[in-house]
Amino acid sequence: MAMFDLIIRGGTIVDGTGEERFTGDVAVKDGLIAQVGDVTGNAAEEIDATGMVVTPGFVDIHTHYDGQATWDPEMAPSSWHGVTTVVMGNCGVGFAPAKPDRHEWLISLMEGVEDIPGTALAEGITWDWETFPEYLDALEKMPRAVDVGTHVPHGAVRAYVLGDREQPGAVPTNEDIAEMSRIVEEGVRAGALGFSTSRTVLHKSVDGELVPGTTATKEELIEIGRAMGRAGHGVFEMASDLNRDWNEFEWMGNLSRETGLPVTFAALESIAKEMPLKEQIETMRAENDNGANIVAQIALRGNGIIMAWQGTVNPFVYRPSWQAISELPWEEQKARLLDPAFKARLLSESNDYSEAPMDIIGVVMVITQGWALQYEMDPDFDYEPDASASVNARAQAAGIDPQEYAYDMLCADDGKGFIYLPILNYADGNLDFLHPLQHADDTVNSLSDGGAHCGTICDAASPTFMLEHWVRDRKRGDKISLENAIKRQCWDTARLYGLEDRGIIAPGYLADLNVIDMNRLKLGKPWLAFDLPAGGKRLLQKADGYVCTIKNGHVTFRDGKWTGETPGGLIRGPQRAEMAEAAE
Repeated sequence: MAMFDLIIRGGTIVDGTGEERFTGDVAVKDGLIAQVGDVTGNAAEEIDATGMVVTPGFVDIHTHYDGQATWDPEMAPSSWHGVTTVVMGNCGVGFAPAKPDRHEWLISLMEGVEDIPGTALAEGITWDWETFPEYLDALEKMPRAVDVGTHVPHGAVRAYVLGDREQPGAVPTNEDIAEMSRIVEEGVRAGALGFSTSRTVLHKSVDGELVPGTTATKEELIEIGRAMGRAGHGVFEMASDLNRDWNEFEWMGNLSRETGLPVTFAALESIAKEMPLKEQIETMRAENDNGANIVAQIALRGNGIIMAWQGTVNPFVYRPSWQAISELPWEEQKARLLDPAFKARLLSESNDYSEAPMDIIGVVMVITQGWALQYEMDPDFDYEPDASASVNARAQAAGIDPQEYAYDMLCADDGKGFIYLPILNYADGNLDFLHPLQHADDTVNSLSDGGAHCGTICDAASPTFMLEHWVRDRKRGDKISLENAIKRQCWDTARLYGLEDRGIIAPGYLADLNVIDMNRLKLGKPWLAFDLPAGGKRLLQKADGYVCTIKNGHVTFRDGKWTGETPGGLIRGPQRAEMAEAAE
């Protein structure tokens, strides 16, 4: 009988191809899947998966672990949710290339765009690099629980080439563009999975300046795309407001047709976008019908803010009384907030918008006054809430003013209450519009933002939400099949980035696997932790139901707890499955 390293016995295998589930065993040898089906050999370790679902490890293509990946081998919270591969460097922000005098500038850019504490980044990052290939070398030195791949980020490239000339609206010379293209080509040849940029007014540095790339010309972007074409691989990733007069889809289509490479963008319903999501998809498909390869990244739920007193945002952030205590230590803040006299004074005040960003005043108004769009996060919170769960509706039912109800919600649990505000992707008050998109070949499940928006968003749990809500529990509309859900979070995401060695349970593929108890699968309540370097805060969320997560044949998590194993590493460029012969 053959000897394997690991055998998972008797599980319900959902193999990532979209084909129907089946019961069988999975044998692992030397980090690869060796046999699938009826395995008769023995192994150093066996896992009884009877009654459990066995899936490939999840591939999350939209994260921001660029700093965290240099100091944290566990890579939480994504690794807590069955993710075994992350792609970072999205939205044009990252930390390479980086001249020594631009370190603080890049940190302020990441802090502003992705709400990652600058103090944590300043303390955690060691800056053992200047060029992008050197950054990859630094990433390669640290073993992790997951594999990481990354884009070359536009912001860092522009800052490297333009230096002090990099200001909002800066117009690079032809020589500048040629040098940027050279750096991108060098990075892709060294192993980057693509290039990313941001063109949305929602993305600003901590100083309130628009990020590099927002006003870049199509000529600059196409030249950079051509650089990837010369390297022979890479995904061009973009977040954009998709203003109609920018004709974004036209140049995206031209770039894709010329280079043969995929272009992918964040497809969201947003008050910052003048183009509705339906029009975004229709315009993309018109280009694809003409030979382009544009892929829409879609979120699985409303992309929203989790508001809390200790978070980055709360509905009273522009009240004078809050501003007077906003910099105090938490215990002093809490004492004031729980004081009835302080509460009465704050609630009597009007919002002072003099310091509010006027270009996103609509977002500000929803945060500070949109009680009908804000929801109480109960212990069994449904991320597809109906109107009856809103702050406005519950306040009316309780016979009190909505702002007082919101204040009391935040004060619950000793001042640790949460309010959910889905600013994006929830215009209709339901998720029905996402159902057909989850059955489309030109969309991919994405936008978890793992590692980012530490004090406002906690969507790294998206793979768990997909299984718990869309597959098992959804009550307000159609569900999706387990087979489709797994395909979309495994093979579809992996294939977009050329990672053809993972995402499927078959001989020769990486032994990246999950064993999941679907009956017990449940998202936990989010909480604010202060465990980043320098005591930086981040929202975290765990889940029950993950029996095991396996990376390269090593069990990295058991019952939600990290085993300390770090079999993950750096991905350099596209990967092909070895397709080893099935063991005898």
